[in-house]
Formats: sequence, C-alpha cells, structure tokens
Amino acid sequence: MQAFDTEVTARLVDLTPLLLEQLDAMTDRMVDVLSRTEPAYRELLLDSEEELRRSMRDNLEHGLLALVGASVAERPALHGAREIGRRRAAQGIPLEAVLRAYRLGGQVTWEALLRVSALAGGQHDTLLLQVAGTVWRINDGECSALAEGYRDEQRRLAGVDEETRARLLDGLLDGRGDDPSFVRSAADRLAMSLDGRLMAVVALPAEDGTPGLDGVGPELLRHGVRSVWGTRSGAQVGLIALGNLGPAEVRGRLEALTTGPVGVSAPVDGAGAISSAYRLAETAARTLPRTSRRVVTIDERLPEALLSNSPEISSRLVGQTLGGLLALPAEEREVLLDTLAAFLASDGSPTRAADELYCHRNTVMHRLRRIEQVTGRKVADPRARLQWQLALLGAQHGRPTQRSA
Repeated sequence: MQAFDTEVTARLVDLTPLLLEQLDAMTDRMVDVLSRTEPAYRELLLDSEEELRRSMRDNLEHGLLALVGASVAERPALHGAREIGRRRAAQGIPLEAVLRAYRLGGQVTWEALLRVSALAGGQHDTLLLQVAGTVWRINDGECSALAEGYRDEQRRLAGVDEETRARLLDGLLDGRGDDPSFVRSAADRLAMSLDGRLMAVVALPAEDGTPGLDGVGPELLRHGVRSVWGTRSGAQVGLIALGNLGPAEVRGRLEALTTGPVGVSAPVDGAGAISSAYRLAETAARTLPRTSRRVVTIDERLPEALLSNSPEISSRLVGQTLGGLLALPAEEREVLLDTLAAFLASDGSPTRAADELYCHRNTVMHRLRRIEQVTGRKVADPRARLQWQLALLGAQHGRPTQRSA
C-alpha cells in the first residue's frame, strides 16, 4: 500500500473514529443499492440477509483499516475477499455481480470519507485527493483476490466428484481426522475448514422412505455455512463447519428442513473429534421413533441411548418389567400402558394422570391396582417406577394414545 505524507496520514488518523462509526450506515447503503440493482443479491438477501450484512460490514471495515494505514488488516482483507469469492461461486452468484458489489464497496467507502471529512470541518480536504488512488487500488486488489477465489471454487466444484466427496467424508467419520496430511487434503478438496468448530449430523429416512433432511447442503450454504453430505447404512450423514454461526442457529435451520429423525452432535473442535461426534449423533438419531420429525442431541436422549446400545438388556428389562402387561388382550394392554405412562409422567400423581387421560381419579387408581397385580410391583416403590419408566422407553411406549372416560 502506498505510504502517504505526514499531513495526509495525520488527517486520516483523525478521521478514522468517525469512519468506523459510519460502518452500519455504509452497510445499509450497500444492501439498499444491491437489493434494487442486482437480482442475484436480491434473492440472496431474502434467504440470508444476516450473513450477507455481516460479510459486507466486515469487508468495509477491513478496507477502511487498510486505507488508514493499519497494514496488518490488508492481508486479512485479501484473504477474506478470496473466501467471499469461493462462497459466492458455491452459491451460484454470477462473478460479474459479485465484482460489482465489491466495486460498490469502494464507492461507498470514498463517499463516507468525504462525508466525515466535511462533518469534521473540512480542513485541507484537498489532501484527500492523494487518497483517492489508494482507495481504488485497495478495491482493485480485493476484486482480483475475489475473482481468484471464485475461479478456484469453480475448478474445485468441477473436479470433486461424488465418489471423492464420499471417500473423504467416510475417512473423517472413520477416524482419519488424526492424520494431518489426510485432513489437509480433505479440507482443500471439500473447501471446508476442518480446524474450527464442527458438528456431525445423522438423519434417518422419514416414515415414507424419503430423505430425513431435504436440500440441506444448499440451504446451509445460502446462509454462509459449508457442509458435506453422504449416505451410510441408509441414513444421511453430514459434517457442518459452523464458522460464525452458533450451534443453535444451525440446529434451527435443520429443524426447518427435517422430515424424519435427526441426531446432531455437540460442537467439536477440529477434525480429530469428528469420529466420536458422528457416533453420538448416530446414536441420538436411532433413539427416535421412525415417525418422529425431531432434531436431538445425545444429551437429550441419554436413557434411550443406554437402552438402544444394550439391546439384550433392554429386551430383558421390558420382558421382566412389563411382561405381564404385554401378554394382556390388546385393548386392556393399551389402556394400562397409557395409564402407566401418564402416571409416571405426572410424577406419580393419580390426579394429574387422570387430567391427562380425561378420566376420573378413581379410574386411574383402579388401573394402577391392576398394573400392580399383573406386574408384581408396587406403585409406591421408587425402584419399580424407575424400572417401569425405562421399560416404557425400551418398548417405545411413552405417551398416551387413547383417551377414555
């Protein structure tokens, strides 16, 4: 970057705080112009305005800092421009539109510089003419870096086929995240950061056999979130690079798309933890009924996970604890199981269970005595209630299915 003479440098330093105060207004100006003049950006703003605003604001800030002499900001600005180029290529935004957006950023920066100089008294505004060339040199450098990143992403997308993508994802899920050379290769080929916060996802098919998450990769990318997806044992599996988004925001996106049972891991740091995160996400997903349309973590399903990972013990627990009930005729069996589930969900309160079941409290008491008789256990015994609760989870019977008076 060109060095300014002492007087110009001093003037820029004086204006820097005023310029930084204008960042939100500058971002609003860019959003307004792009939404009116660029159809591709208009559509992108509808899908992911928050991400786009944050990206624009960050780029404007880097440009301002580079302009006023914070040279440490210049290299990150070029790196950020390359990453924006990659992201917009993956989102399908035409390169010409992206370059126009960056050039608009240069125009908005110059207008802001003139405006704050005038507000500050306008002394020696002619000095700022020396700055004009630098503004556009910085902008041209960022446009070149952006185009480079854009074309790199186009080449990558053309060169990475589905077989390669699946092989790399399988390697990460199988534990090769501890191999630095494999991780570097995977990060480059997948165009994903694998050294930051990551989240594993497993989506089981919906009840009708359709994918549990429909169009998830492109939808996340529209919000600036990179991910890679594949299939294992009939389930969709994915790895998400969280970036600046929190896990709750990403989970919200998944919940809006899910049509079946979905398990997600807690965020993990780096590729070495991917394999463990995947196993926990898979276990969480497989604890849900196939009819479910939920996104859960393992922490929300720990009792179910313990039972699902010990099928022999789970089967024995159900048989020993509910065996007598399960042997009853279907109508009586369902009524008693519903009553037991409501009683346990009501913290052992027959009155609250009766409210849940829309029947009289005495009816619940009568059914509970029948349950005691059939199972050989007492409702007042805390251990019996614990075993009943676990057995109902093991039998996937945890909610009232019938209402009776």
